[in-house]
Amino acid sequence: MSFTHLGLSEPLLKAIKAQGYDTPTPIQEKAIPVVIEGRDVLAAAQTGTGKTAGFTLPLLERLSQKQPHMHAKQIRALVLTPTRELAAQVAQSIENYGKYTPYRSTVIFGGVGINPQLSAIRKGIDIVIATPGRLLDIAGQKGIDFSKLECLILDEADRMLDMGFIHDIKKLMKLMPPKKQTLLFSATFSPEIKTLASSLLHNPVLVEVARENETANQISQVVHYVDKARKRELLSQLIKTKGWKQVLVFTRTKHGANKLTQQLEEYGITAAAIHGNKSQGARTKALASFKANEIRVLVATDIAARGIDIDQLPHVVNYELPNVPEDYVHRIGRTGRAGQSGEAISLVCVDEHKLLFDIEKFIKAEIPKVEIEAFRPDPNIKAEPIENGRGQNRGGKPNKARNNAPHAQSHNNRKPATNKNKS
Repeated sequence: MSFTHLGLSEPLLKAIKAQGYDTPTPIQEKAIPVVIEGRDVLAAAQTGTGKTAGFTLPLLERLSQKQPHMHAKQIRALVLTPTRELAAQVAQSIENYGKYTPYRSTVIFGGVGINPQLSAIRKGIDIVIATPGRLLDIAGQKGIDFSKLECLILDEADRMLDMGFIHDIKKLMKLMPPKKQTLLFSATFSPEIKTLASSLLHNPVLVEVARENETANQISQVVHYVDKARKRELLSQLIKTKGWKQVLVFTRTKHGANKLTQQLEEYGITAAAIHGNKSQGARTKALASFKANEIRVLVATDIAARGIDIDQLPHVVNYELPNVPEDYVHRIGRTGRAGQSGEAISLVCVDEHKLLFDIEKFIKAEIPKVEIEAFRPDPNIKAEPIENGRGQNRGGKPNKARNNAPHAQSHNNRKPATNKNKS
């Protein structure tokens, strides 16, 4: 099927062609027609499947079907995202696909001045792309009018729940008209997502393009067991000996990201960190340098990495495993995008055996273990509880069992068979 069969008008088809696309991805093929029909949609799609165009294209088409009667501060469509980077990515998609349409859009998030954002809305905007916190600030100043809202889109809703945005979302919903089209996109259909969907969506069409919680099959996954104190050394050796030019590395904490970045630089490997404590300018600069291959390694925390959209990113490394299994899927989904192959490497110390067990249970697959002779772990080192990192239930409530309880010894000592790699 081509885009011409999906019910899109000529200005959008022209923009799609200008972007170099001619065939829709599965999520686009399934979602675009039902969104154009005006139906509510609950969609599950892993990152890298083209889901952003799956809602921006039909949104632009829907706007063309109705003459606006707008005044200052009134908006017609709202896209909510969990992070600044993702908001910027969605805004870029709308700009690209809407270049031959008259619709105006603006992006709103924290970390930058609020006055220019208030001014942009005051002039009249069709589409706002926003993070919930900053949008609530603007709504609190009566800087935006939702009374004529036609479409609400929640992108990466699972992550918004993880980050505790559910209360902000509920506050914003109270300001919106009950009659509107609502689209909810999530990487997984967890029970919490289904509960949220039941409260927001009316008779939704279910769109799913991958098995629930399935990791992309074009991504090669491997685990290297290594002592915690030697992870930095192993990562540096992998980068240098394998000649990696572009690798995204995940740490559990902001402090860990800063420390690892400094250590890699000391090893002669160009690196930059990206996390929530960095200013928006610093985050934007680091991401731009990474995309331009000016630095080899981008070290990120889970939250900051959402919205990072890099074509043909070849390598993702879990320097530390995430506390929440879903985050593993999100992390490795940064590679293997749009049909490209990718490689995901996890460096696992004895403390993380329980986390690895949880991840493999979640993805319903055992990740291959490859032993590197020079970095074989010391069997005398005992596991210690992991105290740092995101360990929350949906909605932002601390998961006491995960955060405070020591890992079960039976899982800590679990060590699947390995393939020896003495090279």
